[in-house]
Amino acid sequence: MNKHTAADALTKGFVAQWIAALLVVLSCGGPNALGPGARTRQLPAQSRWGAEDQRGAANWITPAKVLEAARLIKEGKVYQLGRLYEEGMPVYENRSFKLRTQAAGPFGNNRLTSHQEFVESEIGQVGTQFDGLGHIGVGDLFYNGFDRRNFASETGLTKLGVENAGAFFTRGLLLDVAAFKGVERLSKGYEITVYDVQGALQREGLKIRTGDVVILHTGWGSLWNIDNKLFASGKPGLGKAAAWHLASKQISMVGTDAWGPEAIPEPEPEEVHPVHQILISLNGIYVMENLDTSELVRDGIHEFAFIFAPLRLKGASGSPGNPIAVK
Repeated sequence: MNKHTAADALTKGFVAQWIAALLVVLSCGGPNALGPGARTRQLPAQSRWGAEDQRGAANWITPAKVLEAARLIKEGKVYQLGRLYEEGMPVYENRSFKLRTQAAGPFGNNRLTSHQEFVESEIGQVGTQFDGLGHIGVGDLFYNGFDRRNFASETGLTKLGVENAGAFFTRGLLLDVAAFKGVERLSKGYEITVYDVQGALQREGLKIRTGDVVILHTGWGSLWNIDNKLFASGKPGLGKAAAWHLASKQISMVGTDAWGPEAIPEPEPEEVHPVHQILISLNGIYVMENLDTSELVRDGIHEFAFIFAPLRLKGASGSPGNPIAVK
């Protein structure tokens, strides 16, 4: 089979799935959705888990889901997905990271000495970062219809703080979209489509299940601390239709090796980070950015146990961390 015949077969295989996914997109949002060409914006509605819910899609991770993930551990091999936190790493716009060591001692007859550090940073929003449900809203409304005029203050969030997310121990999937497209790195501004998501899944014989964490490998992470200027200038990412498609699968989190889940420059220049809103604000799905997916790709690992516990920073919008994939 030549490459053109293979491509035609793949296209025919996905066209029905793509149409079905498009119907999901339309049914999820209707004319007010954050969908292609939308002129109005859907607002966060009450959570399916009740008016006081602050965990969102983490509720999909049931005890049965944890056991399902545990059964994926066959070799005991651990992959660290977090980047090093260090000065000079790429950061978004005016954010920063500085660490200063403070030495003390010696104390006592035993001459005890010590070191501690002072960190100055937007600690939940630099490096490998976990976006909580209090991070992104639509106007003043955030997940579950909470109004930030009632819960946001200079000393923290009284609703939707990251401490409410809980720990994640669930099935993880790596979608190597770059490999599916036949490139090492997707281009800046490339919009990942429903077809791409379905293709990357079919390439590995995988299906998304409720409660999964879906991690995108775009290849953009290969620029990290290699060409920070290019890395920060834009990125590939999900299109809105693909974001709604993933949301329809009842996943708990979207991760990416880029600095956000959507494509930059924005396909619709008048919008700012609409995929963040689709995932976080409208569906309670968490986002994790700047993941190091290189070792998973190197070893051909696409299904694994995903484990991460956000720091319990009361009232914070996000958390740093080092999630792991265990095979």
